[in-house]
Amino acid sequence: MTKSLKVGVIGCGMISDWYFKAAKRFKQLDIIACADLNQEMAEKQGKEYGIPVWQADEIYNSPEVQLIINLTPPKVHYYVMKRALESGKHAYSEKPLGVDLAQAKELLDQAKAKGLYIGCAPDTFMGGGHQTARKLIDDGWIGKVFAGTAMFMSRGPEKWKHAPAFYDKGAGPVLDIGPYFVTQLINLLGPAVAVTAVVTKGPDFREGGEETVPHIYPINVPTHQAGIIEFANGAQITLIGSYEVYKSSHPFIELYGTNGSLQMHHPNFFGGTVKVFQPGYEDWKEVPPSHIYNTDARSVGVADMITSIIDKKEARASGELAYHALEIMLSLEKSSQLQRRVVLESTCKRPEPMPLGLTDGNVELINL
Repeated sequence: MTKSLKVGVIGCGMISDWYFKAAKRFKQLDIIACADLNQEMAEKQGKEYGIPVWQADEIYNSPEVQLIINLTPPKVHYYVMKRALESGKHAYSEKPLGVDLAQAKELLDQAKAKGLYIGCAPDTFMGGGHQTARKLIDDGWIGKVFAGTAMFMSRGPEKWKHAPAFYDKGAGPVLDIGPYFVTQLINLLGPAVAVTAVVTKGPDFREGGEETVPHIYPINVPTHQAGIIEFANGAQITLIGSYEVYKSSHPFIELYGTNGSLQMHHPNFFGGTVKVFQPGYEDWKEVPPSHIYNTDARSVGVADMITSIIDKKEARASGELAYHALEIMLSLEKSSQLQRRVVLESTCKRPEPMPLGLTDGNVELINL
């Protein structure tokens, strides 16, 4: 019999579609309720996915609900997670874990004191493309990794309907897209030890919105952040996150080792092409995947956490991992403000690799 927990979802916005669709693939998730401050949005999602609509307080107070998935905007992640833990529920959040490091640490301490699990997206690093890249590194295909680049650059999301949130505290390129990159780097290389960076922003306002109803958005966060992340294993990774670039041709992640180089896809996606170059090659060679679970399924981290809760083991998309990634990201701006190298206070365990043999189907992913 498949082990499962009863789950309540708070937040029924854009990202909830991904979770509600993917959750059907994982029998560990028994979603019994959803809620949102926007009752109309909650009703729409509840009807679409056949999920009962409750008030948030009902989810917090229900003796049935064992785990709460938090899909609210980043600025309220802390408050929803805190309330969930206070209610005696395990909690899993969309990324990032928070927008304030002290508040995020409070959540970890609260979970530990109560004997509860806390987890956080992204879980894309558990996908087949990422796990293939990790196996290549672990098997020594490019030798010891000593350097690399991680670059995510675009003109920004002001044409999106929900754009304003992406230029306010808790967003910007690094806290919006950065979690995918930083978490994948930790998956590949382990924890980091220090950050040195310079950040800036372009104009103070952006114009966006629908063509017929333009809006002027104030820019309240850095929109171009560049730094070097030093990892405990000795690797130094140059990271650039920007909403100021019209076009770029840089690889998303490229790692340089003592015996070759590795190049891979955007870490926002579970799967993609992984290439290596070794001495004697004429050019990059695409590597056949060692892991072929590549379907976007942004609930696999929750499914893994539920299995970990039941089996009393460490979850892969853990709160400790998310907290360490958050400190790395926030240290970019901190380093720029202080005009010096910032030594990180946190660390985390490198997540366990995913097992071989998982496929793009339902059955094989049930028991992680």
